[in-house]
Amino acid sequence: MDLGLQGKRVILLAASKGLGKAMATEFVREGAEVLISSRDPENLFSAAQEIKQEVGGDGPAPHTHVCDITSAKAIEELFEAASDKLGGVDVLINNAGGPPAGSFMQFKDEDWQQAFELNLLSFIRASRLAVPQMQDAGGGRILNIASSSIKQPIDGLILSNTFRTGIAGLSKSLANEYAKDNILVNTIGPGRIGTERVEELDNKQATRRGLSTEEVKAEAETKIPMGRYGEPEEFAKTAVYLASFANTYMTGETLVVDGGYVKAL
Repeated sequence: MDLGLQGKRVILLAASKGLGKAMATEFVREGAEVLISSRDPENLFSAAQEIKQEVGGDGPAPHTHVCDITSAKAIEELFEAASDKLGGVDVLINNAGGPPAGSFMQFKDEDWQQAFELNLLSFIRASRLAVPQMQDAGGGRILNIASSSIKQPIDGLILSNTFRTGIAGLSKSLANEYAKDNILVNTIGPGRIGTERVEELDNKQATRRGLSTEEVKAEAETKIPMGRYGEPEEFAKTAVYLASFANTYMTGETLVVDGGYVKAL
């Protein structure tokens, strides 16, 4: 299937590792012009070179720009860089690292504020800059990366549960408002995908329960109908289709890639 991404201009937030990097790899593979961002310049440079090597061919590595997505100014500068390097944006992938794990009474106001700025306000700011460019171009795609908690809250992740569902509400609202402009907006949530974030959560749970990380993982896998954690590449392929121009009629949806873990319809 031709995903219609050849030459399309793609911005990915938080894409130096994990799911962001996996999605960037697939976009490059499809012939898109890609700009990846991250707070860490060393990780960002390494990711760009690894993506180039993974995809192969004689094409350039993805463009890079260092960006702290909790800063409004930094996001504005990211879009200025995209204008310089790509000439604009056709596809925006809003992504962010997860907030700290913990229960309700553990967190103070500043923790809630930080999680809001990282996991919701950053998506709002980036989308606000992308929409006018997409309108001028005659359409575009926005894909918001959330969590399986958009369908089923996860114990011990109250910050994520709160703001990830806010992302789903934002997506649905934007999808309704900008469908007339051929801007399709969707939310996709990973389940237990083999990333550093999931490993970190498993390690914390193991420490709390006096188990090994391997025991925690094995226990989690028994609750997944497919019996294993997903691979970042598996998530990325679904995400890239949703954000592609082969997708012409799916908007305002909240989907999960979780091997069947979530029991909600």
